[in-house]
Parts: sequence; C-alpha cells; structure tokens
Amino acid sequence: MAVPIISAGEGQQFQLKLRETPWGGLQGQSFATITATSNVAPTAKATASFRQPRTFATTGTLQFELKKETHKRSPDGGWNRWATSLSHGRTQVANGETGLYLDSSLFPGVEGPVYWGTQGLVLHSQKLKSPIYHEGQNWYYGASVLDGRNFLASQIGYGQYEWEARMPNRRGSWPAFWLISTSGWPPEIDVYEGFGYQSYWDFDRHAGQAIHGGSGGTRSFQRGVAIQTEQAYGLKGYSQSFHRFAVDIQRDYITWFVDGVETYQSVNPFQGHRWYPIMDVAVKTTGSYDDGSGDMIIKSFRIYSAP
Repeated sequence: MAVPIISAGEGQQFQLKLRETPWGGLQGQSFATITATSNVAPTAKATASFRQPRTFATTGTLQFELKKETHKRSPDGGWNRWATSLSHGRTQVANGETGLYLDSSLFPGVEGPVYWGTQGLVLHSQKLKSPIYHEGQNWYYGASVLDGRNFLASQIGYGQYEWEARMPNRRGSWPAFWLISTSGWPPEIDVYEGFGYQSYWDFDRHAGQAIHGGSGGTRSFQRGVAIQTEQAYGLKGYSQSFHRFAVDIQRDYITWFVDGVETYQSVNPFQGHRWYPIMDVAVKTTGSYDDGSGDMIIKSFRIYSAP
C-alpha cells in the first residue's frame, strides 16, 4: 500500500485505517498513525500485488437445491432431512441466547418456527405467548434453526454455498448462515452473521463474515470482519428485499460474496474438512422483542460440490 504525501510540516500526523483484515491476516489494530519527520530516509517502494475483486461464479456440480416439494425436516434430522435442533440441543446458554430452538412437533401450539410462506421458507423467531419449560428453566422466546449435520446432500468438502434471503430487522435477533465441520466444532465458517443484539447493528447495511479455528470443542483463533457494506461496496437493504450470500471454499482460500461481489477473503486453514450448513435466527434479548420483523425468509439455497 502506498500513500502519496503532497505536503506535511514537521511533526504533523494522520491516521491510516483499514476497513477490514486483508487476506485473512490476524488483525491487531485497524489503524496506524503516521508522523511527518525530516530525519528519516524514505522506504523502498513496494511491488504492487493488487487484484480486482472476484465475482461469484459456481465452479462445482449442483449437489443440492432447496425446494418446497422435496423439503423434509425432523427434530434430529436424518440422511435426507434437516434437523430443527443443533448438535448439542435446543439452547445455547454459553452464547447468552435467550431463545429456545422450537419444533412444532415437540412444542404443540407455538407459532410455526419453520414454514413455507408465499416468498420462500420462513425461519420465524418470536416472543412466546406463554413460557415453555425446558431443561430446568422457563424460556420466553422462540428461535428457529435448520441444521444439516445428518443431511448428506447438504455436505461438501470444497465448492460453494449460496443463499438468497431477506433478513430480519428485529432488535435482539441474531440471524446467520454458517458451516460446521462434520468432524465437530470448531472449525466454523460464518457466511453471514447479523449481530442484531448489538445496538449499533444496522440490519440493512452490516454483514458479519468470519472463520473460527481450533479443535476438540475449543476455539483457538478467529478471523473475520463486520462490514458496513454500503460504504465499502454500495450494497444495502438486507431486511427490505432479497439478497445473495455466498461462500467459495477452495484449497487455498475461502472467499465471501454478497450479491455476487467479493466482500472478504481468508487463507483456508481447514484442509480436508467436510462441511454441513446451518441457517438460523437466534434470539438474544430480554426485551419486548416486537419491533420490525423477526423472520428470515429464504428464497433459494444451492450447494455446488467441487473436486
């Protein structure tokens, strides 16, 4: 990176700030302070290595496509169906979540946590009309999830996952598309994450993308970005209309895309893993949880397997 200095007085300063971590590097801090001085020699000019951002393109064979007529789910899933729970159960207390992942077959009378609407597959989150007693406590909020841990058609090693979806915008919702290794967590790839429990989060302009590494249930590193995509790429409106969120997993790099535009790339430290997808709307609030929409609507979801 080269920054031309037109003029500067002795001791004058300016800051250089990076919007995101480049090339999957570990980011210590996002800015550097430069001070003008006449007592140092200029550094050698670096050789440019810039490339244009990629455009999303499938390189594998279509392995799976979400369709209403073939969609199946059950509480724990199976080789040909989604699970409505996570591998460790229906709660994530360690994350501070206050929502119970629901299944209408287990909790009769609740508003459908997962159903087909006029625009696509709906993952519905809610404040419950009556609390549900589960695992020794009352739960006042309902979350929803589809988990592919046992669903063979949803699992690939290398290739692409692409969702087209409209996000919720309810404060306290935590929507995400993510991938977990079939050998266990971690590793994890977050294709999209919306931190709606944070007061600063703008559902229409922010997107979180990350990787988590480690083994044996212990995370040892994390790399990623929370991007203001309108400023960085001119992309916005994720709760107002449908947008595409994709990841391309190759042996050397993992690359993220929003609406076909490359938004992040990381060196791939996860060689030889197979992945399964999770799509969910978690809840992390103790408030009224009644503003805006708590629903994620998935218009399409495709998986492409590459050698």
